[in-house]
Amino acid sequence: MKTDYLKALRDGEPLNFRDRIFLILKLSGPAMLAQISSIIMQYIDASMVGRLGANDSASIGLVSSSTWVVGGIMISLVEGFSVQIAHSIGAKDNKRARNLVKTGLIVNMLIAFLITIFLVSVSYALPIWLGGAEEIRRNATNYLFIYSLFTPVFMLNFLTCSMIQASGNMKVPSICDTIMFILDMIFNFFFIFPTATYKIFGFKLTIFGAGLGVSGAALGTGMSYVVVTIFLIIYLLFKSDILHLRKNERIHIKIDDLKKAFKISLPLAFERGITSGASVAVTRIIAPLGSVSVAANSFAVTAEALCYMPGYGVQSAATTIIGQSIGAKRTDQTKKLGLISIGTGMIIMAFTGILMFFFAPYMIGILTPDPEIRALGTTILRIESFAEPFFGASIVGSGVFRGAGDTLAPSLMCLFSLWCVRVPLSIILVKSYGLKGVWIAMATELTVRGIIFLIRFFRGKWENKLLNK
Repeated sequence: MKTDYLKALRDGEPLNFRDRIFLILKLSGPAMLAQISSIIMQYIDASMVGRLGANDSASIGLVSSSTWVVGGIMISLVEGFSVQIAHSIGAKDNKRARNLVKTGLIVNMLIAFLITIFLVSVSYALPIWLGGAEEIRRNATNYLFIYSLFTPVFMLNFLTCSMIQASGNMKVPSICDTIMFILDMIFNFFFIFPTATYKIFGFKLTIFGAGLGVSGAALGTGMSYVVVTIFLIIYLLFKSDILHLRKNERIHIKIDDLKKAFKISLPLAFERGITSGASVAVTRIIAPLGSVSVAANSFAVTAEALCYMPGYGVQSAATTIIGQSIGAKRTDQTKKLGLISIGTGMIIMAFTGILMFFFAPYMIGILTPDPEIRALGTTILRIESFAEPFFGASIVGSGVFRGAGDTLAPSLMCLFSLWCVRVPLSIILVKSYGLKGVWIAMATELTVRGIIFLIRFFRGKWENKLLNK
């Protein structure tokens, strides 16, 4: 019985179909829990703010697509180092992996501070550029400003999680994400709502609250990241079996490592940018429809994430597995592992899509008491549910390609899919169907994207994009 399938992969041991399944499930399980915990945290934010009213919800919804742009770019920059770490560990070059950890920390934190400066400078003007109604602009600006101050913490969190996962450890990031969502719930409660008296089990209890509203949601999330990120740094640098610091190993910033990092990261950043940029464009299309449509769109995006985040869990596992397989030069296993990973993602997301169709009213109902927003949110969620399996193919397929160092072609595929299908179709359909038309366009585009990702996988060209031949 092989208990450490990832080690068996690195050591060149044979892996049968059952072993490959267990390897993917073993790494995907904790990663999926981590992703689900992350979206539950967003769910908590949206639900708490939703109790404040449609305008407060719309203020966050207006700038949320922009924060996704920033978050996506930061995650992409992290991948340039974590993929190389996975390759190095697969090749049993652990010393290089540790040097990449130190290099990645320095480079990415410098970039994070530059991003912070940029976000602070545009926080006032962005809600105006996005066409937000005057009554929601101030809260949108406050939310974005506070978010921007925590940008270095977000970057550090993404970086440490990704590096720990690249070593094959999915449990620690998963546990940390679970703790973070609990902290987020506690911090948000205190920061969003004012001091109030609650009746609990027949007893009256007065609980202090800062009453910051929308600003409190950003502050609560940021503080939860701070607490958990401190632990992740300590674990990565002092506790990780493979990656912890050694006294006799000094940092050597190598130009080749930086070139490879940016060769991987820049197409990913481009992909994340065009994905989130398309979301910003769609937000601009939706904004004139009014606060109800903006809020319904924001809540539906949050609710849908419960269905597709398990796919991102499988994606994280696939990137680690394929990366270490390539580092170990296991050409006999790479494509087989990729196929099982994609199939697993599609099956999981087909199931979550079915759940989303039937439970859509309850998923939206948790987020807002407004009946008009609930009705519209339920309708658009059900439209989207049919595209989930193909969305899963593109999510996990991207992770497979990323593990192989193949990031440019998938980015161009996303560019085509989003800007040649989703955005133009949204512009056409919004005129006749409003927000429902935008989500029909989204479901169509996700299906197209999944199909072209599957075509690229089966054609096999991504296998030739190996960085460590």
